[in-house]
Amino acid sequence: MPDTTPRGLTRLAFGGDYNPEQWPESVWHEDVRLMREAGVTMVSVGIFSWALLEPAPGEYDFGWLDRVLDLLHENGIRVDLGTPTVAPPAWFYRAHPEALPVTAEGVRYEFGSRGAICHSDADYRAAAANITTRLAERYGDHPALAMWHVHNEYGVPVSACYCDSCADRFRRWLADTYGTVDAVNEAWGTAFWGQHYTDLAQINPPRVTPTVGNPGQALGYKRFTDATIRENFRMERDILHRLSPGVPVTTNFMTALSQCDSMDYWAWGREVDLVTNDHYLITDGRRTHVNLAMAADLTRSVAGGAPWLLLEHSTSGVNWQPRNPAKAPGQMARNSLAHVARGSDGALFFQWRQSRRGAEKFHSAMLPHGGTETRVWREVAELGASLDSLAQIKGSRTQADVAVLWDWQSWWAQNLQWRPSEDHDPRERADAFYEALYDRHLTVDFAHPEADLSAYPLVVVPALYLMTEAAGNNLREYVENGGTLVVSYFSGIVDEHDAVHEGAYPGTLREVLGLTVEEFSPLLQDQLVRLTGPDGSELTGDVWTEFVVPGAAETVWTYADGLTAGHPAVTRHRLGEGTAWYVSTRLDAHGLDALLGWAAEDARIAPRADLPRDVEVVRRTGESGSFLFAINHTATDAKVPLEAHGTELLTGERAAGRLAVPAGAVRVVRLDG
Repeated sequence: MPDTTPRGLTRLAFGGDYNPEQWPESVWHEDVRLMREAGVTMVSVGIFSWALLEPAPGEYDFGWLDRVLDLLHENGIRVDLGTPTVAPPAWFYRAHPEALPVTAEGVRYEFGSRGAICHSDADYRAAAANITTRLAERYGDHPALAMWHVHNEYGVPVSACYCDSCADRFRRWLADTYGTVDAVNEAWGTAFWGQHYTDLAQINPPRVTPTVGNPGQALGYKRFTDATIRENFRMERDILHRLSPGVPVTTNFMTALSQCDSMDYWAWGREVDLVTNDHYLITDGRRTHVNLAMAADLTRSVAGGAPWLLLEHSTSGVNWQPRNPAKAPGQMARNSLAHVARGSDGALFFQWRQSRRGAEKFHSAMLPHGGTETRVWREVAELGASLDSLAQIKGSRTQADVAVLWDWQSWWAQNLQWRPSEDHDPRERADAFYEALYDRHLTVDFAHPEADLSAYPLVVVPALYLMTEAAGNNLREYVENGGTLVVSYFSGIVDEHDAVHEGAYPGTLREVLGLTVEEFSPLLQDQLVRLTGPDGSELTGDVWTEFVVPGAAETVWTYADGLTAGHPAVTRHRLGEGTAWYVSTRLDAHGLDALLGWAAEDARIAPRADLPRDVEVVRRTGESGSFLFAINHTATDAKVPLEAHGTELLTGERAAGRLAVPAGAVRVVRLDG
C-alpha cells in the first residue's frame, strides 16, 4: 500500500509549484541554487505541462522533464509530480471539441483557460489515462519522486457539464443509484407539477427551464457530477498505484467554504493517500486569519485528524480578486505557521518564480519579479529556516476541543432555489459559529453528521437543512450519553432526497430538541427582533424567526417583539445525561457568544479569559512530544500562560510561566514531559 506521507521527506515540506517550462533552461540552475538557499524541501512539477510532454497525439518529449527531475534530485529537493490532466492540449480539443463542457444554458466553453473539461467524455478519459500511464512508467521509481499530484483543484473553475454525453452518463448513474425509474420518481417527488417519468431515457440534466426545476433532480445532478469527477481521479490514482507502488497519490482540495462548493470532501478524503489543500485569503473585509483557521481545521477533519499538507497558498497578494492587497510584513510566516499549528506538515506556495506572462503574472511568488532584494524573498528564506527548526513536529496531531457538524450535500440542497428566505446563508452561519468558537479560544474539529461524536463535550450544528434519519438518531444518542448540542434554525428539515421529513419541523431533530416548529417566519431585509432572557438580558436577531412549540424543552430566551413575540426563541432540553440547545433566529456575534457560553457551561468547558482576542493557542501532540503554538495576530505584544515548562523552538529559548509572544509573531513551545 502507498505511504501516507511524501516519500523520502524527513523534514516539513516547504516549497511551491515549480514551472521551469516557463523559463529558459539557463535559469534552472539558478532556481535550484536559490531553492537551497531558501531551505526548499519539495516542489510540485508538471501540473500544466501536457502540451509540452505530448506535443502531438502519441508523440512525447520527456527530455526536459528528465533534466528537471535529475537536477532537483542532485540538489536534495523532493518532487510532487503532477499528472497534467487539468489542461489538455489545443490539439486534443481540436480533435475532440465535445470534451469541452456545456453550460446549463447550452453554451459550450472554448479552449484557452484551464479546467475546461467534460468529465463524462470518453476521449478525455482515454487521453488522461494514457498520459498518466506514460508518466508513471517513466518516473514511477525516480529517486526524486516524493508523491503524485493528480490533476489540479478539481471542481474549479467549472465542475458540472450539461452536454448529451453527461445526459447519457447521468441516466446510467441513476440506474446504478436508484435501480428503477419508479424509484427515481419517488425520490424526486415527480408527481408534483406533472414531472413523472416512465423511462430513464426521458431524463436529462437539469438544464434551463422556464421556472424553477425539480430540486430532487438538481441535488441528484450535483451528486452525479461529484461522483463522476471522483471516478476520473480514481482512474488516474489506480494507474499510479499499479505502476508506482508505495508512492502516495493526492490531489489538491479547496476545502475553504469561500473557495469551492461543488465537491463532497468527506467522500474525497477517503480516496487520497494524503489530504492536501490550497488556501487563499479572501479579502472581503472579514478577519482573514479566522477563515484560514477554519479552512485548516476543515482540511484536518477531512483527513480524519491525521496530518495533512498545505500544497498552495500565497506569499503575498493574489491577482484574481477585485482588490488584491499585499500581505503585511510577517503575515506570510504567521499564515503559514497557523496552517502548521492546525495539522499541516509543511507549507507550500503557488508558485516558486513569479510568471512574466499569462493570467497570473501579478500573483505573488516565492521569488518575486524583484528577485532576492525584496522583502518577500527575505521572508521566504526566514520561513524556510523556521520550518526547519520545527521538523520534530512532523507526524503529530492537532488536539481539538469541540466539533462542528458540516455536510457539503446539505449545503448543496440548502442553496437550491425557492427557500423561505434568500438571506439565510448556511456558509454565513458556519462562519459565524466558527468565529464565535474561535473567539472563545476553542479548537474545532468538523464532523459529518453521522460520525462518532463521543469524544467531544460540545457539538455545534450551524446549518444542516438536510439531515438523514441516521444523523438524527446519532445526535439523539450523543446527547443521551452526556453530550451538549447546539442547533441553529432551519436544520433537520429534509431527508437525503430533499423531501420534508414526515410530521412537524424540525424533522429528525424533534426528539433531541424536545420541541416542534409550527411555522417559519423569515424577517424582511434589515428587520430586527429583540430577545429577552431570564436574567433580563437582551439579544438581537435578524433574518429568521420561528413559531416554536416547546415540549420537554425549557424556554431560555423569548421573542420580545415582532410576529413571534412571546414565543420561545432559544430553548434548552435536558435529555438523558446531556443537553440540547436550539436557537430559532440569526443571532449576532454577541448573541452567539452568550449562547455558546451557556452551552460551554453545560459541557463543562472552562472559559479561557486569560487569552487575548486574536491570539491563537493550538496544540499538536505525537510520539515526539507535545507542542504549543501561540500565534499573535494583533499589533500588541501578548503573554500566553503555559501549563508546563518547555523550549521555544523558533528561538531556542527556555519558556515557563507566561510565554511572551511579540506583536504579529509566532512562538512554538515543545513542552517538557
